[in-house]
Amino acid sequence: MDIQKTAQFLNQPGAVAVIPTDTVYGLVARAQDLVATENLYKLKHREQKPGTLIAANLKQLEDLGLKHRYLKAVEQYWPGALSVVIPCADPKLEYLHQGKQSLAVRLPDHNQLTQLLDKTGPLITSSANNPGEPPAATIAQAKKVFGDKIGHYEDGGDLSNNEPSTVIRIIDDAVEVLREGAVKIEL
Repeated sequence: MDIQKTAQFLNQPGAVAVIPTDTVYGLVARAQDLVATENLYKLKHREQKPGTLIAANLKQLEDLGLKHRYLKAVEQYWPGALSVVIPCADPKLEYLHQGKQSLAVRLPDHNQLTQLLDKTGPLITSSANNPGEPPAATIAQAKKVFGDKIGHYEDGGDLSNNEPSTVIRIIDDAVEVLREGAVKIEL
């Protein structure tokens, strides 16, 4: 991944890119950029279905406005390909959580992605595909879906052997698996 070039692109107002994440190819936008986030959600036709927030570390998530107590309670799951849905009731972050009052968050275990996140801050992400279709396994597949609607594509090779992140929610002491993925959860 050309970290410098990708970071420069994503740090432009309203920018959305397709990059290899720690799991699959993802549409990504800077989480602090309301317009970029809205652009990503429009490209994915997402309403009331927020993306996943990825960050280099807990401090980035706290600086964005997520509560320390919720992050502290789930930090043992990171870094890794496990996204955890946490409460997010801050009205200033409604553009991210789309009124759902919660967000899936993840700290990836991927050196290049972490370096990128250090330069961009947290990214909101969603798999690079049309709703209901499998995630793009190659840049060519992603370009077929999004074409020139995306200003930057970062080729990370064939990711067809990668799985999306596992998504869980913790209610009281129970773990609910919302999506099976790269991390297997034994209940």
